Amino acid sequence: MEKDLKNKPILAILPFDHRSYFQKLLGFEEPLTDEQISKITEYKQIVYQGYEQSLQLGVPREHSAILVDDVFGLEILKDATQKNYTTLQSTEISGKDYFEFEHGDDWQNWIDQVHPTYVKALVRYNPENNLVSNQKSLAGLKKLSDYAKNHGYKFLIEPLIPASESQLLSVDNNKHRYDTEIRPSLTVAMIREMQHAGIEPDLWKIEGMFSESDYEHVVAVAQENGREHVGIIVLGRNETDETVALWLRTGSRVPGVVGFAVGRTIFLDALMKYTSQEITRDQAILEIAHRFKYFYDVFVAK
Repeated sequence: MEKDLKNKPILAILPFDHRSYFQKLLGFEEPLTDEQISKITEYKQIVYQGYEQSLQLGVPREHSAILVDDVFGLEILKDATQKNYTTLQSTEISGKDYFEFEHGDDWQNWIDQVHPTYVKALVRYNPENNLVSNQKSLAGLKKLSDYAKNHGYKFLIEPLIPASESQLLSVDNNKHRYDTEIRPSLTVAMIREMQHAGIEPDLWKIEGMFSESDYEHVVAVAQENGREHVGIIVLGRNETDETVALWLRTGSRVPGVVGFAVGRTIFLDALMKYTSQEITRDQAILEIAHRFKYFYDVFVAK
């Protein structure tokens, strides 16, 4: 059974804005050839068609979205916008330690030629580490936040919090302990720092958490001081099906956690099997569609 979607906003996002990751997946190095660019573009088209196929399987258009870059996915963004899908356009250089615009000083023009529903920024930001890089990120994110507000775009920010060496040492280099004992409080501190810097997203796309209370603390700080409209989206981080499903089920029980963005956990296996010719392109598309539908069902199940 599904939750009452009229009373709880839902946004299930299929993200495939990965750029450096796709290059590594296919073994490509810079500078890319035209043939390599076409291959990456083809793979993104497969994921996009998987999203469209998921709508035929029952994922509601009004409760779902795609997130893709404009480097390899510009035509996808334009097509999705024409079809009135909810779209998110990434703005950051892929793989950097701090936020920097993909297109330098021309970043606004790339947004305006797409007119996405959301502009999106991924940033690596540990409030107790890399403080100089953090300040660089805050400056760029403030520009994007202001631009979105002034030009009618919604804004999603995806802050990843990589553990510092000292933080990992404090939990005996146990990544699960970092995720459960340290990262939740760092997430709260990170949100407060960004709010203090004038960065005001509509959605925070955060790494998953294992307890409802951790989600509740994050929602509380994200929505404080008149920000009741702000929501939390849970990302997948290429974790196992079991871990992602646990994160989604736990988060779905918390008001303010409004959806998820699961990418590689959904599409990677299908693309790898397509690469090795274990399955056809059409089979890869259908597998992606079914997996997106599966995680949608996980999140909305009572």
